[in-house]
Amino acid sequence: MDPFSHRLANALVGNSGETATLEVTLSGPALEFESNCVIAIAGAEFVVTVDGEVVPHAQAIAVASRSKVEFATRLRGARAYLAVDGGFDVPLTLGSRATHLISGMGGLGGRALRANDRLPLGDPDGVPGSAGQRAPIVPLPDRHARLRVLPGPQVEYFALDALDVLQSAPYVIGQNSDRMGFRLDGPRLTHFRGADIISDATPLGVLQVPASGQPILLMADRQTAGGYPKLATVITADMAIAGQLGPGDTIHFTICTPRDALAALIAQERALMAVEGHYS
Repeated sequence: MDPFSHRLANALVGNSGETATLEVTLSGPALEFESNCVIAIAGAEFVVTVDGEVVPHAQAIAVASRSKVEFATRLRGARAYLAVDGGFDVPLTLGSRATHLISGMGGLGGRALRANDRLPLGDPDGVPGSAGQRAPIVPLPDRHARLRVLPGPQVEYFALDALDVLQSAPYVIGQNSDRMGFRLDGPRLTHFRGADIISDATPLGVLQVPASGQPILLMADRQTAGGYPKLATVITADMAIAGQLGPGDTIHFTICTPRDALAALIAQERALMAVEGHYS
């Protein structure tokens, strides 16, 4: 859901960007490690302790065998990413160690983790950063975010003022939102050609608008294709911010230019590459 924080956590422990991490949503687990390892937690800020001692956010932390890592109060953001040097060595499914709950595939039996689960760790293949080094982080939203969008791909299916309406007031993320998409409640978007199209691809971050006029922001587990027109698409650089939002949070959309979208992505990639290069 927040690809930036996933990569950042991995970089801090010397992993490659595609190594499996644990995604912690809204409330966190208690974990016991059976061997010495190095961990890092990026993304949402929680009060995290190792054997009762509070540890820093977004830094490499040495954890001794039999130590307990516990997530307590969530401070900001919705999703944290816990990386371990060497990653989590669950079986590959279609080339990935990720879990897809809807299809019941991947990860540990295709399901969410539960009490008493035991996860094997891989062999470290990089050099973690020292505990005193802090990495650049995308600013975490505090219950509200401003997300930049590019118009399209089907602007012509909407009233001429639809993009202005989209930017006119905040949208609230509904309680029935999930990893597939955020159902939004806010200014109604009016269709010009009707609310149905021939199904086509659904990119990450696209705003799909059904007949209700209330947009759905499609997220990591979105369907591969859909038959509703799409008014605008959140720029890639801002998907990390979107991934840190949860039910009840608000979003204010603002149009940007392709040039600004590209510049934001380049800046974000440079920040990540600097960390990945330093710790590899």
